[in-house]
Amino acid sequence: MRVFVTGGTGVIGSAVVRELVARRHHVIGLARSETAAARLSARGAASMAGDISSPETWVAQLPDIDAVVHMACDLASDMGAIERRLLDKLLPALAAQPAKVRFVYTGGCWLFGATGDVVATERTGFDPLPAFAWMISHLERILAAHDVHGIVIHPAMVYEPAGGVFRRFARDAFAERAVRLVGGEAVRWPLVHSEDLAALYALALERAPAGSSYIGAAAEGRPVGQIARAFARLTGGPQEPMIVSADAAAAELGEWARGYALDQCLSGAKARHELGWQPKHLDPEAEIAALA
Repeated sequence: MRVFVTGGTGVIGSAVVRELVARRHHVIGLARSETAAARLSARGAASMAGDISSPETWVAQLPDIDAVVHMACDLASDMGAIERRLLDKLLPALAAQPAKVRFVYTGGCWLFGATGDVVATERTGFDPLPAFAWMISHLERILAAHDVHGIVIHPAMVYEPAGGVFRRFARDAFAERAVRLVGGEAVRWPLVHSEDLAALYALALERAPAGSSYIGAAAEGRPVGQIARAFARLTGGPQEPMIVSADAAAAELGEWARGYALDQCLSGAKARHELGWQPKHLDPEAEIAALA
């Protein structure tokens, strides 16, 4: 397929672009800088200049495509308005394409709120982190749209051994500081490696029925204290994590950062059953240890 992607140079997007190219799809990525265009080219993708915050400057230039994978997200305070303007411009342009376009939209695990011991599934009602509540009406818009083949992926906390949601842990540990945790060691995160998540995006793009949604969680809920201590063991730095309040995280990074304190368990069983998704990265602590 000819696949147009947004956010193709981020942690999720980079892995998805690599996966789609490996599957012999023709990928065209939205690039807001020459650096982004070069990164896309290095992964085997073409690029088109543009920014999600100003869709009116590029949507009319879209070539004929079979699919869109939307992974870009602006963490500015007005990100809901940015997304609304993007969809207002992009959806009519996609409706004008020669054939119905498959549209894979990215939701998020923080839309499910703190689940505690209850393992959330795609049937679980949303209880969103306030900073991301705007996303619900947008993903519902995609799933209900008649002019596109809408699909939603809800990624768990996306990691790489020293990157993604583990990047801050790695920075603290390699600087021989106490690893900072938001909320406490017992907070559980549903986890997925970027490569496994990329495989899920590709499977959904190729196989998912219209109106379907999938949670991308390889590990249902892993205590973050285990991850922090794995980094501490790796570097020999302070073994006791430093606990930071959600208020302090929000003051430093923005209201969205309160999500780091959500105690969650999410299931990826539906994706395994319906799409044949088979995550390969199931032991993040071992991957951290292998960094040595």
